[in-house]
Amino acid sequence: MAKSKVIAVANQKGGVGKSTTVFNLGAGLAANGKKVLLVDVDPQGDLTKMLGLRKPNDLPLTLGNVMSNIVAGVSGNEHPEIMQHHEGFDFVPGNRSLSAVEVSLVNAMSRETVLRQYINTVKNDYDYVLLDCRPALGMLVINALSASDYVLIPVQAEYFAAEDMTELIGTVQSIKRQIHPKLKVGGVFMTMANDTNFRKDIIASVKATYGKYLPIMQAVIPDTVRLAEISTADRSIFKHEPKGKAADAYRTLVQEVMDIGEKQRSRSANVTR
Repeated sequence: MAKSKVIAVANQKGGVGKSTTVFNLGAGLAANGKKVLLVDVDPQGDLTKMLGLRKPNDLPLTLGNVMSNIVAGVSGNEHPEIMQHHEGFDFVPGNRSLSAVEVSLVNAMSRETVLRQYINTVKNDYDYVLLDCRPALGMLVINALSASDYVLIPVQAEYFAAEDMTELIGTVQSIKRQIHPKLKVGGVFMTMANDTNFRKDIIASVKATYGKYLPIMQAVIPDTVRLAEISTADRSIFKHEPKGKAADAYRTLVQEVMDIGEKQRSRSANVTR
């Protein structure tokens, strides 16, 4: 089935809200009747912890096991690593075993596409597969981008944060040239934004700098303690504070992701909105 969309959420800078975004985006898509799988591709396991598994390193079966099996040439039709979340989506946990996998990938055959091989075995059961990437540009992130239809880039609403995108965009372009010609940037969106003129200046600056060749999304995720609280609450912002600004912002993002659909919106439409 061609309908499944695989989306990586990536930025090599830490603390920009990647895991929070993957959780809320997944919950929001599920609330819209979509079948969703979240995959924690970060050895820190932050997404896994957010989803209620406080000690990811104690889990017997995670993404690390699955990828190790593929590297070893072992694969099966059963997927016991896939777990269910009470907000209606599935997920594959991640933990520090992924660090060992990343090291082993250096000498592996088809090392850039091990994760893609796994995703291809499960994605047909889902409308969306969301990959939470670690804050780095190593082999795990290259695997995630190589497995994806497009990448979403959260950028902290502060000066110089946008400059950190340049290296990631370079990596995306390199993967597009060498491994995965259909990889696209689905959009760039702001996180941790305050209601100030300062924020508006930054957003205008990002649009001016990147808007000519990257889609800038309308969603602006606010800097609010409510989003920090969900990291230990095991519930998305839609359950935690459904009528707050953060929930509204993530609803906008969910709608934009659904709107991307099979074709990218024209760049001009994104720039002029």
